[in-house]
Amino acid sequence: MARVLPFVLFAFGIWFWLKARRSVSALVGTEAELGLLPRDRQNAELAGPDASLERALDEARAGRWEAAAELLASTGKERDWERRALHARVLGEAAARQDSWLRSWRATRPDADAELVQASATVARAWRLRGSPYAEHTTPEQADGFHELLPRVRADTVRAAELGPDDPTPYIVEIRTALGVGYGPERMRELWAEITARTPHPTSAPLYGAHEAAMQYWSARWHGSAELAREFAAQATADAPPGTLMTALPLIAWFDHHDAAATSRDYTDPHVTALVDAALADTAEAPEDHPRLPEMRHLLAYFLTRQTRHDEALDQFRLVDGYVNALPWRTRRDPAAFFTATRTKAIRGAEARTRIRRGV
Repeated sequence: MARVLPFVLFAFGIWFWLKARRSVSALVGTEAELGLLPRDRQNAELAGPDASLERALDEARAGRWEAAAELLASTGKERDWERRALHARVLGEAAARQDSWLRSWRATRPDADAELVQASATVARAWRLRGSPYAEHTTPEQADGFHELLPRVRADTVRAAELGPDDPTPYIVEIRTALGVGYGPERMRELWAEITARTPHPTSAPLYGAHEAAMQYWSARWHGSAELAREFAAQATADAPPGTLMTALPLIAWFDHHDAAATSRDYTDPHVTALVDAALADTAEAPEDHPRLPEMRHLLAYFLTRQTRHDEALDQFRLVDGYVNALPWRTRRDPAAFFTATRTKAIRGAEARTRIRRGV
């Protein structure tokens, strides 16, 4: 009997553990049970759902440009610069991969919209040629091709700006050139002035995409410092009405300058926690159709997971599931793998918290 007892106790322990796991799974669930998509079903082109843009991309892949033209014409007519900048960037990235549809568009109707996508495509092609955003990971051949191609963007953006003089979007595209070519601070300020002149405060909402791109210029990775990036982000946040998502900028600045070496303690620092809380409040005020809202949710999902606020993180993951073209996921070679791995941590953390609450 004495020999059998340890085996009985061991079997009972296994049974109890399995029962506990089943109880917790029932309370939280696996990815599939939660309705979340696997890695191979994550869209790497977009940050969130956009039916019109997805249709335009599908049409472009089939060699047809009319849907893209209609989409950009609509944003220009409505002066929806935030959405226009996002659509131009995504369509440009698509054209950098396969541009027969864009060449047909420009040959048939060489308007401001076509030239804007051409500028965006040239930028995307140059950055793809470069490979890594870090100079130490770029080969001399990649660097030479990058610096040869990027200056052509200037001619493309000039044409787009001449055809659409009220549009700030060509200048937003040019910021990506400023990063790579190395515009001096004064030239960068002149470029920024072109954008702000076309989106005057307070009659126009601040443009998330423009601010994010400009902050990259002032970061330590490019032509500034961590302090300059923080100052730019703080100023943008201070001037912004609630719901404009400018509170993402301090989070991005912190991520860019600290994430690589950050520990869990760094992420749970009261200052970082306050930044996340401010971003959550800003997100709650944002219109549901804000074109950059998914990008904010991706960022929050990551920060909340790192802060072990797993239930809140899971709320954000649910709202952007199926799309991974956003920070921080796009900083890795396999954004979908990074996204789903972090999402799994949030699910497991939520399970553990549920287990504690239920005493399982």
